[in-house]
Amino acid sequence: MSPRTASSAPVTLVRLDARGDAPAYRRLCDALREAIVSGRLAPGAHLPSTRLFAGELGVSRNTVNGALAHLRSEGYVVARARAGTFVNERLDAEGLLPPRHRAPSAARSPAREPRLSARARVLARLPLAAGRSVVQPARPFQTGVPALDAFPWKLWARLASARTRRFGPLLSAYGDVLGYAPLRSAIAAYVAAARGARCEAEQVIVTAGAQQALDLVARVLVDPGDLIGIEDPGYAPVRGVFAGVGARLVPLGLDLDGVLVPERTRAALRLVYVTPSRQFPTGVTMSAARRLQLLRWADHADAWILEDDYDSEFRYASRPLGCLQGLDEQGRVIYVGTFSKTVFPGLRLGYLIVPAPLVPAFSDARAVADRQPPGIEQAVLSDFISQGHLTRHVRRMRGLYQERRDILLEAVREHLGDRAEFGDTAAGMLAVAWLRPGVDDQRVSDLALAEGVEVSPLSRYTIRPLPRGGLLMGYAGFPAPVLREAVRKLGKVLSSAKRR
Repeated sequence: MSPRTASSAPVTLVRLDARGDAPAYRRLCDALREAIVSGRLAPGAHLPSTRLFAGELGVSRNTVNGALAHLRSEGYVVARARAGTFVNERLDAEGLLPPRHRAPSAARSPAREPRLSARARVLARLPLAAGRSVVQPARPFQTGVPALDAFPWKLWARLASARTRRFGPLLSAYGDVLGYAPLRSAIAAYVAAARGARCEAEQVIVTAGAQQALDLVARVLVDPGDLIGIEDPGYAPVRGVFAGVGARLVPLGLDLDGVLVPERTRAALRLVYVTPSRQFPTGVTMSAARRLQLLRWADHADAWILEDDYDSEFRYASRPLGCLQGLDEQGRVIYVGTFSKTVFPGLRLGYLIVPAPLVPAFSDARAVADRQPPGIEQAVLSDFISQGHLTRHVRRMRGLYQERRDILLEAVREHLGDRAEFGDTAAGMLAVAWLRPGVDDQRVSDLALAEGVEVSPLSRYTIRPLPRGGLLMGYAGFPAPVLREAVRKLGKVLSSAKRR
């Protein structure tokens, strides 16, 4: 063969993505660049002729010429008169390519494990129930999923359009680190009416959901080695928040009145995290006497109470109960709220209500965390609340969730019988199905997931072993046919788990 047609680089070394959306010449350019950088096309390799390239890859010669021209401009290949196109040897001379004796995959792998911070190593060891991936659409009985099929999307779109059209540039600029002032006022008015909270708008701090609110509390109030009391079982991600800053976690038990108040011998606790209106995940409501006892303990111990009020608007047996913060006379309660359950999770807006003396410190921490919440989303939510839409939506969802809860209970009686026993279902968006003693809830969860049903094992939310396992079953976000079919599948899974 003549020098003009001889080639030392077979076309098969180039992996062209036929499914990409980019123009063909760009996809070929990317494929050739990747082959060069990975070492599959060695420095000095003679590329095939444009005619051979085009024929083998099923593209036009213009596509090949365009790709090679772009690579020449970037310096990956060079053209030699009457000889053809070659991979630029200077790339190897300047140490920009992997060593030839090393396999391409090994060249791209780190030589050793990355060095992580102590916080990252702690988080890696925790069974964080929030998970690392999200499946869409949500699987029944995934927790934390509101009825997105019943949300007033057209109304929200109209509010968003009006805000963007009238105030888009203004709201897209930098704003108040504590949040959009009208939204903070709307939140203060809403929690006063709906939850019995007592605060001024200046005490409200808008956050990126409840999780960032919890993280800010840890940053501001907790030092390494501090003792933090948490409910057991309880919200698993909060363990990561406090363990990640070096705190030591103290599990606090529960009874029918809620979390057990630490004894005076546990006065060294720096903070106690509680979900008094509806304990997560058991559903127990903290009694009035226990609330007052907890407040007295915090004042005596010079400790903080972190109240997570995550879905308390949805109570079916009575009117929603007032929050713990509304009883606080000594400024010991820090209140966390979220719109992930009452509006939609993707909004990623929540809030903190902190005692007035703590506002400057939390303002500094909020600025460091991510500077400010998104402006337009805050403005739309402000309109949604102040115009009364949130209150009406919550009222409608309360009725819908009660219907879906009743459907779940009926289906469980039909398909599960006495193999599962429900705890308190008077409020909230999920129910805990307690299993018979000896049944492994993690194994049941794994078997159910293989059937497309997501029931979180209660053991994932505990620090100390429980005498029996349980399954968390979120029902709010799923219509009746989905709930019934999912319970039927779960019944088969429980029968299988029993036989093995």
